[in-house]
Amino acid sequence: MVLGVSGCTGDGNAGIELGTVDRATVTEVVEAPANVQARATVTVTATGDGTVGKLYVTDGQRVPAGAILAVISAPDAQTRLRTTRAQAAQAEAAAPTSPPRIDLGASQGQADTSAKGAFDAARRAAGQIPDARLKAAALAQITAAEKQYALARAQAQAAIEAINTGVGNLSTALGALTAAQRGQAEAAVTAAQRAVDALTIRAPIAGVVQLGGTAGSGSSSGSLGSVLDQLPPEVRDQASSALGTDVSGGSAPQVQTTGPVTAGMPVSTGLPLATIVDTAVLSLIAEVDETDVLLVRRGVHAAAELDAVPGASYPATVQAVDLSPTASARGGVSYRVRLTLGHGKLADGRPAPDPRPGMSAVADLQVRTARDAISVPSSAVTRVGNLDAVWVVAGGRAARRTVTVGTQGEDLVEITKGLIPGERVVVRGADKVSAGQTLS
Repeated sequence: MVLGVSGCTGDGNAGIELGTVDRATVTEVVEAPANVQARATVTVTATGDGTVGKLYVTDGQRVPAGAILAVISAPDAQTRLRTTRAQAAQAEAAAPTSPPRIDLGASQGQADTSAKGAFDAARRAAGQIPDARLKAAALAQITAAEKQYALARAQAQAAIEAINTGVGNLSTALGALTAAQRGQAEAAVTAAQRAVDALTIRAPIAGVVQLGGTAGSGSSSGSLGSVLDQLPPEVRDQASSALGTDVSGGSAPQVQTTGPVTAGMPVSTGLPLATIVDTAVLSLIAEVDETDVLLVRRGVHAAAELDAVPGASYPATVQAVDLSPTASARGGVSYRVRLTLGHGKLADGRPAPDPRPGMSAVADLQVRTARDAISVPSSAVTRVGNLDAVWVVAGGRAARRTVTVGTQGEDLVEITKGLIPGERVVVRGADKVSAGQTLS
Protein backbone atom coordinates (compact mmCIF):
# COMPACT_ATOMS: atom_id res chain seq x y z
CA MET A 1 0.00 0.00 0.00
CA VAL A 2 1.05 3.66 -0.44
CA LEU A 3 1.40 5.56 2.82
CA GLY A 4 1.72 9.16 3.74
CA VAL A 5 -0.41 10.76 1.01
CA SER A 6 -0.24 14.52 1.27
CA GLY A 7 -1.00 17.58 -0.81
CA CYS A 8 1.57 19.93 -2.35
CA THR A 9 1.89 23.55 -1.51
CA GLY A 10 3.21 26.37 -3.59
CA ASP A 11 2.13 28.09 -6.77
CA GLY A 12 1.04 25.69 -9.54
CA ASN A 13 0.84 22.68 -7.25
CA ALA A 14 -2.91 22.70 -6.64
CA GLY A 15 -4.45 19.26 -7.06
CA ILE A 16 -1.14 17.43 -6.88
CA GLU A 17 -0.70 14.83 -4.13
CA LEU A 18 2.35 12.85 -3.10
CA GLY A 19 2.69 9.44 -1.51
CA THR A 20 5.29 6.92 -0.36
CA VAL A 21 5.99 3.72 -2.27
CA ASP A 22 5.36 0.65 -0.12
CA ARG A 23 4.53 -3.05 -0.44
CA ALA A 24 0.99 -4.46 -0.75
CA THR A 25 -1.07 -7.27 -2.26
CA VAL A 26 -2.29 -6.38 -5.73
CA THR A 27 -5.13 -8.32 -7.34
CA GLU A 28 -5.95 -7.97 -11.03
CA VAL A 29 -9.64 -8.44 -11.78
CA VAL A 30 -11.37 -9.13 -15.10
CA GLU A 31 -15.01 -8.10 -15.09
CA ALA A 32 -17.43 -10.05 -17.26
CA PRO A 33 -21.22 -10.18 -17.69
CA ALA A 34 -22.69 -13.54 -16.71
CA ASN A 35 -25.87 -15.54 -16.28
CA VAL A 36 -26.88 -18.13 -13.71
CA GLN A 37 -27.39 -21.61 -15.18
CA ALA A 38 -28.90 -24.79 -13.73
CA ARG A 39 -26.97 -28.06 -13.89
CA ALA A 40 -29.57 -29.51 -16.27
CA THR A 41 -32.92 -28.56 -17.77
CA VAL A 42 -35.04 -31.10 -19.62
CA THR A 43 -38.47 -30.69 -21.19
CA VAL A 44 -40.58 -33.85 -21.45
CA THR A 45 -43.26 -34.03 -24.12
CA ALA A 46 -46.35 -36.05 -24.93
CA THR A 47 -45.42 -39.32 -26.62
CA GLY A 48 -48.80 -39.96 -28.21
CA ASP A 49 -52.01 -38.33 -29.36
CA GLY A 50 -54.77 -38.40 -26.77
CA THR A 51 -55.44 -36.81 -23.39
CA VAL A 52 -53.63 -36.48 -20.08
CA GLY A 53 -55.11 -39.48 -18.31
CA LYS A 54 -53.56 -38.71 -14.93
CA LEU A 55 -51.19 -36.08 -13.56
CA TYR A 56 -48.99 -37.14 -10.64
CA VAL A 57 -47.10 -33.90 -9.91
CA THR A 58 -47.74 -30.22 -9.22
CA ASP A 59 -45.86 -27.06 -10.12
CA GLY A 60 -42.75 -26.56 -7.98
CA GLN A 61 -42.65 -30.15 -6.77
CA ARG A 62 -39.20 -31.72 -6.44
CA VAL A 63 -39.01 -35.21 -7.93
CA PRO A 64 -36.31 -37.89 -8.20
CA ALA A 65 -35.14 -39.25 -11.53
CA GLY A 66 -37.56 -41.85 -12.86
CA ALA A 67 -40.60 -40.52 -10.99
CA ILE A 68 -43.89 -40.79 -12.91
CA LEU A 69 -45.07 -37.36 -13.98
CA ALA A 70 -48.15 -38.21 -16.03
CA VAL A 71 -49.86 -40.95 -18.00
CA ILE A 72 -51.20 -40.26 -21.50
CA SER A 73 -54.48 -41.89 -22.47
CA ALA A 74 -54.01 -42.80 -26.14
CA PRO A 75 -56.61 -45.37 -27.37
CA ASP A 76 -55.03 -45.46 -30.82
CA ALA A 77 -51.73 -46.69 -29.38
CA GLN A 78 -53.49 -49.45 -27.45
CA THR A 79 -55.44 -50.46 -30.58
CA ARG A 80 -52.22 -50.62 -32.60
CA LEU A 81 -50.64 -52.85 -29.98
CA ARG A 82 -53.59 -55.28 -30.05
CA THR A 83 -53.58 -55.27 -33.86
CA THR A 84 -49.85 -55.95 -34.17
CA ARG A 85 -50.07 -58.73 -31.58
CA ALA A 86 -52.86 -60.38 -33.58
CA GLN A 87 -50.81 -60.05 -36.76
CA ALA A 88 -47.81 -61.61 -35.03
CA ALA A 89 -49.94 -64.53 -33.84
CA GLN A 90 -51.18 -65.09 -37.38
CA ALA A 91 -47.63 -65.01 -38.73
CA GLU A 92 -46.54 -67.55 -36.10
CA ALA A 93 -49.41 -69.88 -36.99
CA ALA A 94 -48.74 -69.67 -40.73
CA ALA A 95 -45.92 -72.21 -40.76
CA PRO A 96 -44.60 -72.97 -44.25
CA THR A 97 -46.10 -76.15 -45.81
CA SER A 98 -43.50 -78.18 -47.73
CA PRO A 99 -44.84 -79.31 -51.13
CA PRO A 100 -44.86 -83.17 -51.54
CA ARG A 101 -41.74 -84.68 -53.02
CA ILE A 102 -42.06 -87.30 -55.85
CA ASP A 103 -40.84 -90.79 -54.92
CA LEU A 104 -41.35 -93.63 -57.53
CA GLY A 105 -38.95 -96.04 -55.91
CA ALA A 106 -41.47 -98.87 -55.39
CA SER A 107 -43.17 -98.61 -58.80
CA GLN A 108 -39.83 -98.19 -60.52
CA GLY A 109 -38.61 -101.39 -58.90
CA GLN A 110 -41.68 -103.26 -60.10
CA ALA A 111 -41.20 -101.90 -63.64
CA ASP A 112 -37.55 -102.91 -63.65
CA THR A 113 -38.43 -106.43 -62.50
CA SER A 114 -41.12 -106.81 -65.17
CA ALA A 115 -38.83 -105.45 -67.88
CA LYS A 116 -36.03 -107.74 -66.89
CA GLY A 117 -38.39 -110.75 -67.00
CA ALA A 118 -39.68 -109.75 -70.44
CA PHE A 119 -36.21 -109.25 -71.84
CA ASP A 120 -35.03 -112.58 -70.41
CA ALA A 121 -38.07 -114.39 -71.90
CA ALA A 122 -37.46 -112.77 -75.28
CA ARG A 123 -33.84 -113.89 -75.24
CA ARG A 124 -34.85 -117.45 -74.42
CA ALA A 125 -37.39 -117.41 -77.24
CA ALA A 126 -34.82 -115.99 -79.68
CA GLY A 127 -32.44 -118.73 -78.66
CA GLN A 128 -34.85 -121.29 -80.06
CA ILE A 129 -34.72 -119.84 -83.60
CA PRO A 130 -32.85 -122.37 -85.77
CA ASP A 131 -31.67 -119.89 -88.39
CA ALA A 132 -28.51 -118.31 -87.06
CA ARG A 133 -28.97 -115.09 -89.05
CA LEU A 134 -32.52 -114.55 -87.82
CA LYS A 135 -31.51 -115.45 -84.26
CA ALA A 136 -28.76 -112.83 -84.29
CA ALA A 137 -31.14 -110.21 -85.65
CA ALA A 138 -33.72 -110.99 -82.95
CA LEU A 139 -31.14 -110.80 -80.15
CA ALA A 140 -29.86 -107.47 -81.51
CA GLN A 141 -33.38 -106.04 -81.44
CA ILE A 142 -33.84 -107.23 -77.83
CA THR A 143 -30.54 -105.57 -76.80
CA ALA A 144 -31.55 -102.32 -78.54
CA ALA A 145 -34.93 -102.37 -76.78
CA GLU A 146 -33.18 -102.95 -73.42
CA LYS A 147 -30.91 -99.93 -74.01
CA GLN A 148 -33.89 -97.74 -74.90
CA TYR A 149 -35.59 -98.82 -71.68
CA ALA A 150 -32.47 -97.96 -69.66
CA LEU A 151 -32.24 -94.54 -71.32
CA ALA A 152 -35.91 -93.80 -70.69
CA ARG A 153 -35.50 -94.89 -67.08
CA ALA A 154 -32.51 -92.56 -66.59
CA GLN A 155 -34.36 -89.62 -68.15
CA ALA A 156 -37.39 -90.22 -65.93
CA GLN A 157 -35.18 -90.35 -62.81
CA ALA A 158 -33.41 -87.11 -63.79
CA ALA A 159 -36.76 -85.42 -64.29
CA ILE A 160 -37.95 -86.56 -60.88
CA GLU A 161 -34.73 -85.31 -59.21
CA ALA A 162 -35.07 -81.94 -60.95
CA ILE A 163 -38.66 -81.65 -59.75
CA ASN A 164 -37.68 -82.58 -56.20
CA THR A 165 -34.80 -80.06 -56.25
CA GLY A 166 -37.19 -77.31 -57.31
CA VAL A 167 -39.59 -78.32 -54.59
CA GLY A 168 -36.78 -78.08 -52.05
CA ASN A 169 -35.82 -74.61 -53.23
CA LEU A 170 -39.44 -73.53 -53.08
CA SER A 171 -39.73 -74.88 -49.54
CA THR A 172 -36.60 -72.98 -48.49
CA ALA A 173 -37.91 -69.79 -50.03
CA LEU A 174 -41.26 -70.21 -48.28
CA GLY A 175 -39.49 -70.76 -44.96
CA ALA A 176 -37.33 -67.62 -45.39
CA LEU A 177 -40.36 -65.57 -46.36
CA THR A 178 -42.33 -66.75 -43.35
CA ALA A 179 -39.38 -66.06 -41.02
CA ALA A 180 -39.10 -62.53 -42.43
CA GLN A 181 -42.80 -61.99 -41.92
CA ARG A 182 -42.51 -63.20 -38.36
CA GLY A 183 -39.56 -60.85 -37.72
CA GLN A 184 -41.43 -57.90 -39.13
CA ALA A 185 -44.51 -58.73 -37.07
CA GLU A 186 -42.41 -59.04 -33.90
CA ALA A 187 -40.65 -55.74 -34.64
CA ALA A 188 -44.01 -54.05 -35.10
CA VAL A 189 -45.22 -55.48 -31.76
CA THR A 190 -42.02 -54.28 -30.06
CA ALA A 191 -42.47 -50.77 -31.45
CA ALA A 192 -46.16 -50.72 -30.52
CA GLN A 193 -45.34 -51.93 -27.00
CA ARG A 194 -42.68 -49.24 -26.61
CA ALA A 195 -45.16 -46.63 -27.79
CA VAL A 196 -47.63 -47.78 -25.14
CA ASP A 197 -44.92 -47.91 -22.45
CA ALA A 198 -43.84 -44.39 -23.42
CA LEU A 199 -47.31 -43.12 -22.55
CA THR A 200 -46.15 -43.24 -18.93
CA ILE A 201 -44.11 -40.04 -18.72
CA ARG A 202 -41.20 -40.19 -16.27
CA ALA A 203 -38.72 -37.60 -15.06
CA PRO A 204 -35.39 -38.17 -16.87
CA ILE A 205 -33.49 -36.27 -14.16
CA ALA A 206 -34.05 -35.19 -10.56
CA GLY A 207 -35.19 -31.63 -10.11
CA VAL A 208 -38.05 -29.20 -9.69
CA VAL A 209 -41.14 -29.60 -11.88
CA GLN A 210 -42.46 -26.76 -13.96
CA LEU A 211 -45.62 -27.86 -15.75
CA GLY A 212 -45.56 -26.96 -19.43
CA GLY A 213 -42.57 -26.10 -21.58
CA THR A 214 -40.21 -23.16 -21.46
CA ALA A 215 -38.66 -21.21 -24.32
CA GLY A 216 -35.08 -22.29 -24.87
CA SER A 217 -35.40 -25.28 -22.54
CA GLY A 218 -33.15 -28.29 -22.85
CA SER A 219 -33.56 -31.51 -24.74
CA SER A 220 -36.96 -33.13 -25.03
CA SER A 221 -38.02 -36.70 -24.62
CA GLY A 222 -38.32 -38.82 -27.73
CA SER A 223 -41.49 -39.05 -29.74
CA LEU A 224 -42.83 -42.21 -31.39
CA GLY A 225 -40.53 -41.45 -34.32
CA SER A 226 -37.50 -41.74 -32.04
CA VAL A 227 -38.80 -45.11 -30.85
CA LEU A 228 -39.01 -46.29 -34.46
CA ASP A 229 -35.49 -45.04 -35.06
CA GLN A 230 -34.27 -47.73 -32.68
CA LEU A 231 -35.47 -50.48 -35.03
CA PRO A 232 -33.27 -52.06 -37.71
CA PRO A 233 -33.57 -50.21 -41.04
CA GLU A 234 -34.96 -53.26 -42.83
CA VAL A 235 -38.06 -53.35 -40.59
CA ARG A 236 -38.43 -49.68 -39.67
CA ASP A 237 -40.73 -48.86 -42.59
CA GLN A 238 -42.82 -51.94 -41.92
CA ALA A 239 -43.26 -50.97 -38.26
CA SER A 240 -43.95 -47.37 -39.21
CA SER A 241 -46.69 -48.48 -41.59
CA ALA A 242 -48.18 -50.83 -39.01
CA LEU A 243 -48.25 -48.05 -36.41
CA GLY A 244 -49.67 -45.47 -38.78
CA THR A 245 -46.95 -42.89 -38.18
CA ASP A 246 -44.03 -41.38 -40.04
CA VAL A 247 -40.49 -42.44 -39.14
CA SER A 248 -39.56 -38.83 -38.55
CA GLY A 249 -42.11 -38.62 -35.77
CA GLY A 250 -44.82 -36.83 -37.70
CA SER A 251 -48.40 -37.80 -36.96
CA ALA A 252 -51.66 -36.00 -36.46
CA PRO A 253 -51.73 -32.18 -36.49
CA GLN A 254 -50.44 -30.65 -33.26
CA VAL A 255 -52.99 -29.85 -30.57
CA GLN A 256 -52.87 -26.21 -29.55
CA THR A 257 -53.42 -25.66 -25.82
CA THR A 258 -53.50 -22.72 -23.46
CA GLY A 259 -53.19 -22.62 -19.70
CA PRO A 260 -51.53 -25.12 -17.36
CA VAL A 261 -51.26 -28.84 -17.99
CA THR A 262 -54.20 -30.61 -16.32
CA ALA A 263 -55.74 -34.07 -16.30
CA GLY A 264 -58.08 -34.56 -19.26
CA MET A 265 -56.30 -31.99 -21.41
CA PRO A 266 -55.96 -33.04 -25.07
CA VAL A 267 -52.38 -33.49 -26.23
CA SER A 268 -50.55 -34.47 -29.39
CA THR A 269 -47.15 -36.02 -29.89
CA GLY A 270 -44.38 -33.56 -29.03
CA LEU A 271 -46.51 -31.18 -26.94
CA PRO A 272 -44.46 -29.98 -23.90
CA LEU A 273 -45.89 -31.35 -20.66
CA ALA A 274 -43.32 -30.41 -18.03
CA THR A 275 -39.85 -29.01 -17.60
CA ILE A 276 -37.54 -30.49 -14.98
CA VAL A 277 -34.89 -28.10 -13.67
CA ASP A 278 -31.99 -29.50 -11.65
CA THR A 279 -31.02 -26.67 -9.29
CA ALA A 280 -28.91 -28.84 -6.97
CA VAL A 281 -25.79 -27.26 -8.49
CA LEU A 282 -25.85 -23.77 -10.00
CA SER A 283 -23.18 -22.35 -12.24
CA LEU A 284 -22.29 -19.13 -14.00
CA ILE A 285 -21.68 -18.65 -17.69
CA ALA A 286 -19.53 -15.54 -18.12
CA GLU A 287 -18.67 -13.80 -21.40
CA VAL A 288 -14.99 -12.77 -21.23
CA ASP A 289 -13.61 -10.41 -23.85
CA GLU A 290 -10.86 -11.71 -26.11
CA THR A 291 -8.43 -9.12 -24.68
CA ASP A 292 -8.72 -10.72 -21.24
CA VAL A 293 -9.47 -14.39 -21.86
CA LEU A 294 -5.81 -15.48 -21.96
CA LEU A 295 -5.55 -14.47 -18.31
CA VAL A 296 -8.41 -16.77 -17.31
CA ARG A 297 -7.67 -20.40 -16.41
CA ARG A 298 -9.23 -23.24 -14.48
CA GLY A 299 -9.21 -22.66 -10.71
CA VAL A 300 -9.33 -18.85 -10.87
CA HIS A 301 -11.54 -17.47 -8.08
CA ALA A 302 -14.22 -14.89 -8.68
CA ALA A 303 -16.92 -12.93 -6.91
CA ALA A 304 -20.32 -12.56 -8.57
CA GLU A 305 -22.89 -9.84 -8.00
CA LEU A 306 -26.48 -10.49 -9.08
CA ASP A 307 -28.75 -7.77 -10.38
CA ALA A 308 -31.57 -9.35 -8.40
CA VAL A 309 -29.69 -9.19 -5.07
CA PRO A 310 -27.92 -5.81 -4.80
CA GLY A 311 -25.05 -5.75 -2.33
CA ALA A 312 -24.69 -9.53 -2.10
CA SER A 313 -21.57 -11.39 -3.17
CA TYR A 314 -21.46 -14.99 -4.38
CA PRO A 315 -18.16 -16.93 -4.55
CA ALA A 316 -17.37 -18.67 -7.83
CA THR A 317 -14.54 -20.72 -9.34
CA VAL A 318 -13.59 -21.16 -12.99
CA GLN A 319 -14.13 -24.73 -14.23
CA ALA A 320 -13.58 -24.37 -17.98
CA VAL A 321 -12.87 -21.84 -20.71
CA ASP A 322 -14.38 -22.45 -24.14
CA LEU A 323 -12.03 -22.69 -27.10
CA SER A 324 -14.64 -21.51 -29.60
CA PRO A 325 -15.54 -17.81 -29.56
CA THR A 326 -18.96 -16.22 -29.52
CA ALA A 327 -20.09 -12.82 -30.76
CA SER A 328 -20.50 -10.50 -27.79
CA ALA A 329 -23.35 -8.03 -27.33
CA ARG A 330 -20.89 -5.21 -28.04
CA GLY A 331 -20.09 -6.66 -31.44
CA GLY A 332 -16.64 -7.95 -30.49
CA VAL A 333 -15.39 -11.44 -29.80
CA SER A 334 -15.78 -13.09 -26.41
CA TYR A 335 -15.33 -16.55 -24.90
CA ARG A 336 -17.64 -18.37 -22.54
CA VAL A 337 -16.18 -19.17 -19.14
CA ARG A 338 -17.98 -21.69 -16.92
CA LEU A 339 -17.82 -21.23 -13.17
CA THR A 340 -19.26 -23.08 -10.20
CA LEU A 341 -21.41 -20.83 -7.99
CA GLY A 342 -21.39 -20.98 -4.19
CA HIS A 343 -23.77 -19.65 -1.54
CA GLY A 344 -23.67 -15.88 -1.29
CA LYS A 345 -23.76 -13.43 1.60
CA LEU A 346 -25.47 -10.09 1.98
CA ALA A 347 -23.54 -6.96 2.92
CA ASP A 348 -24.43 -7.48 6.60
CA GLY A 349 -23.14 -11.07 6.58
CA ARG A 350 -26.49 -12.83 6.41
CA PRO A 351 -26.98 -15.64 3.85
CA ALA A 352 -28.08 -14.32 0.47
CA PRO A 353 -31.08 -15.85 -1.36
CA ASP A 354 -30.37 -18.70 -3.75
CA PRO A 355 -30.39 -17.35 -7.32
CA ARG A 356 -32.61 -18.72 -10.06
CA PRO A 357 -31.47 -19.97 -13.45
CA GLY A 358 -31.28 -17.20 -16.01
CA MET A 359 -30.56 -14.34 -13.59
CA SER A 360 -28.07 -11.72 -14.74
CA ALA A 361 -24.81 -11.20 -12.90
CA VAL A 362 -21.38 -9.61 -13.13
CA ALA A 363 -18.39 -11.83 -12.39
CA ASP A 364 -15.15 -10.32 -11.10
CA LEU A 365 -12.47 -12.88 -11.97
CA GLN A 366 -9.31 -12.55 -9.90
CA VAL A 367 -6.92 -13.53 -12.67
CA ARG A 368 -3.63 -12.52 -11.04
CA THR A 369 -2.47 -11.76 -7.50
CA ALA A 370 0.90 -10.29 -6.54
CA ARG A 371 1.62 -10.52 -2.82
CA ASP A 372 4.06 -8.26 -0.97
CA ALA A 373 4.56 -6.38 -4.23
CA ILE A 374 6.06 -2.92 -4.69
CA SER A 375 3.02 -0.88 -5.68
CA VAL A 376 1.63 2.56 -6.37
CA PRO A 377 -1.89 3.84 -7.03
CA SER A 378 -3.10 3.35 -10.59
CA SER A 379 -3.36 7.15 -10.90
CA ALA A 380 0.42 7.49 -10.37
CA VAL A 381 1.28 5.73 -13.63
CA THR A 382 1.25 7.73 -16.86
CA ARG A 383 1.79 6.59 -20.41
CA VAL A 384 4.64 8.10 -22.43
CA GLY A 385 4.64 6.68 -25.93
CA ASN A 386 4.86 2.93 -25.43
CA LEU A 387 6.31 3.19 -21.93
CA ASP A 388 4.89 3.56 -18.42
CA ALA A 389 6.32 6.24 -16.17
CA VAL A 390 5.96 7.70 -12.65
CA TRP A 391 6.86 11.18 -11.35
CA VAL A 392 9.42 10.67 -8.56
CA VAL A 393 10.32 13.44 -6.06
CA ALA A 394 14.10 13.71 -5.70
CA GLY A 395 15.65 16.64 -3.86
CA GLY A 396 12.26 18.32 -3.74
CA ARG A 397 11.88 18.33 -7.50
CA ALA A 398 9.89 16.15 -9.93
CA ALA A 399 11.71 13.70 -12.19
CA ARG A 400 10.00 11.30 -14.64
CA ARG A 401 11.12 7.70 -14.26
CA THR A 402 10.26 4.79 -16.59
CA VAL A 403 8.79 1.78 -14.75
CA THR A 404 7.65 -1.75 -15.58
CA VAL A 405 4.10 -2.56 -14.57
CA GLY A 406 3.11 -6.07 -13.45
CA THR A 407 -0.24 -7.03 -11.96
CA GLN A 408 -2.82 -4.29 -12.45
CA GLY A 409 -5.48 -3.97 -9.76
CA GLU A 410 -8.44 -1.65 -9.68
CA ASP A 411 -6.77 0.80 -7.27
CA LEU A 412 -3.15 -0.36 -7.13
CA VAL A 413 -0.63 -1.54 -9.72
CA GLU A 414 2.46 -3.65 -9.17
CA ILE A 415 5.81 -2.08 -10.17
CA THR A 416 8.29 -4.83 -11.01
CA LYS A 417 11.10 -2.47 -12.03
CA GLY A 418 11.93 1.21 -11.54
CA LEU A 419 10.89 1.98 -7.93
CA ILE A 420 11.94 1.00 -4.41
CA PRO A 421 9.93 1.19 -1.19
CA GLY A 422 10.17 4.53 0.63
CA GLU A 423 10.47 6.74 -2.46
CA ARG A 424 8.12 9.67 -2.80
CA VAL A 425 5.99 9.79 -5.95
CA VAL A 426 3.13 11.81 -7.38
CA VAL A 427 -0.06 9.82 -6.77
CA ARG A 428 -2.60 12.33 -8.02
CA GLY A 429 -2.45 15.15 -10.55
CA ALA A 430 0.40 13.57 -12.53
CA ASP A 431 -0.86 15.31 -15.67
CA LYS A 432 -0.13 18.69 -14.00
CA VAL A 433 3.52 17.94 -13.22
CA SER A 434 6.51 18.97 -15.35
CA ALA A 435 10.17 17.95 -15.10
CA GLY A 436 12.08 19.91 -12.42
CA GLN A 437 8.93 21.25 -10.79
CA THR A 438 9.33 21.92 -7.10
CA LEU A 439 7.23 19.51 -5.03
CA SER A 440 7.05 19.23 -1.26
